[in-house]
Amino acid sequence: MKITKIEMFHVKPRWLFLKMHTNEGIVGYGEPTLEGRTRTVEMAVREFERYLVGQDPLRIENHWQAMYRGTFYRGGPVLMSAISGIEQAMWDILGKKLGVPVYQLLGGKCQDKVRVYAHIGGRTPEEYAKNALAKVEQGFTALKTTLFEAVKPVDSLSLVNKAVEKFKAIRNAVGDEVDIAIDCHGRLSPAMAIRLAKALEPYYPMFLEEPCLPENVDTMVTVARSTSIPITTGERLFTKWGFREVIEKQAASILQPDISHAGGIMECKKIAAMAETYYATIAPHCPLGPIALAACIQLDACTPNFLIQEQVTLGERYLLEPFKLKDGYVEIPKGPGLGIELDESLIKEKIYDGTWEVPRLYYEDGSVAEW
Repeated sequence: MKITKIEMFHVKPRWLFLKMHTNEGIVGYGEPTLEGRTRTVEMAVREFERYLVGQDPLRIENHWQAMYRGTFYRGGPVLMSAISGIEQAMWDILGKKLGVPVYQLLGGKCQDKVRVYAHIGGRTPEEYAKNALAKVEQGFTALKTTLFEAVKPVDSLSLVNKAVEKFKAIRNAVGDEVDIAIDCHGRLSPAMAIRLAKALEPYYPMFLEEPCLPENVDTMVTVARSTSIPITTGERLFTKWGFREVIEKQAASILQPDISHAGGIMECKKIAAMAETYYATIAPHCPLGPIALAACIQLDACTPNFLIQEQVTLGERYLLEPFKLKDGYVEIPKGPGLGIELDESLIKEKIYDGTWEVPRLYYEDGSVAEW
């Protein structure tokens, strides 16, 4: 079998879909989406395409090594997103060639269904509570929210109290049986992360995601040791090497590798195995499209230390057979490869030029804040 060409499609709202063709007529799908930089990633894929065309797509690990190590300059969000989408497509082809799901090729199922969570937002505590109840009524048993925008390195008691009131409103609305996670988006300084965690602890958050930026692992360790709330990070880390120090220093008890950024399915499987040795779990990051979600579910299915899966596409029509939510879980697809088929007629209606800007936040004085 040989790779003959790679097609890519920019799909609204901000996704990049990849379709790998072979001389045997089998095609594989991947999603090298990098939010706000998909056109840059598209060019990186084109550069890899020169190496890939004519190659056997079933030699997945060998091609991963060639793409990663053969560029001399390695790692980072652009190159790793390109490699991730390509790697997903090769697993899809291998599964289709053998007639089995990807998870079967990686050791088989560790669970029969995958728990997922939904995002909620709002402006007032009442809006947060209303939106949370709506998601619970749809069948979700876990939610994630962001409680604040720009936060100063040392901010006011008022900001802390407003965040607590929002979270308290969600907790009172949905009760104790629903898990509620908080995404801090790296917007907090370590000092404010510690203060906010202490204030939120009585309401039992499921986890605190990126309470501060992940570059300084020692600082993350300080935050993690200051609270009983589980700390998560990983969406801005790439490859097993990027996760090594976080895992070894136990800076987070839940890791969130992004299957479209960190290196693809096998690389995230390796990261999960590293985490397992430190009794950490994984909750893959995936605010992306249906191909990325399908790849995540294949990983989740065969990962013993899987916790929960992020998603934003349930209920949307992008697949011929969309994932269905039941009691907070989705069933693991039984089809070969990634187990999905795209509704290409619908996707054609959503193709655009790939322009999508990451929002920017500013402080009152006009200086740039973390988004």
